[in-house]
Amino acid sequence: MPILDAHTVEIFSHSPEQTRRVGMRLGALLQPGDLVCLQGELGAGKTTLVQGVAQGWGSLDPASSPTFVLVNLYRRPEVGAIRESPLLFHLDAYRLDSAPEAEELDIDGMLARGALVVEWPERVESALPREGLWARFDIGDDDQRDVRFDARGARYEALLDRLRRGVYGGD
Repeated sequence: MPILDAHTVEIFSHSPEQTRRVGMRLGALLQPGDLVCLQGELGAGKTTLVQGVAQGWGSLDPASSPTFVLVNLYRRPEVGAIRESPLLFHLDAYRLDSAPEAEELDIDGMLARGALVVEWPERVESALPREGLWARFDIGDDDQRDVRFDARGARYEALLDRLRRGVYGGD
């Protein structure tokens, strides 16, 4: 059963395209200030999910791994907006050695201007807000990925419930 409890949903993806589609559903739900943390070994599908998140967010920019630049940002096209459109920030913490290094990147500022997706969050966890949506990627046979989403906080429980309904249907 994909719903483990009110805080956890497990999704089995059988292809990179399916992982991207889950990301698209998640990206469409994100709001400025939201934090999504992605854990899993190299090649587990984290960046593939982010590609879908960026599409669902509304970005026309292609998503790629920010391993060497640390942070990529994705913009939504402005549609006659008076204010600047919110941004989607994609932080890869793999090359960071500590939470203080992450703090220098102004995580609070990123969250104030948009949503933030962090790969390898365990490397900088103490610099991140306590509440967020965490996803753990495990590699199965062939292209299968087991993605376990854990909500930390009421906002993220509601977001996870909406994601579950978007992926599996239901009320």
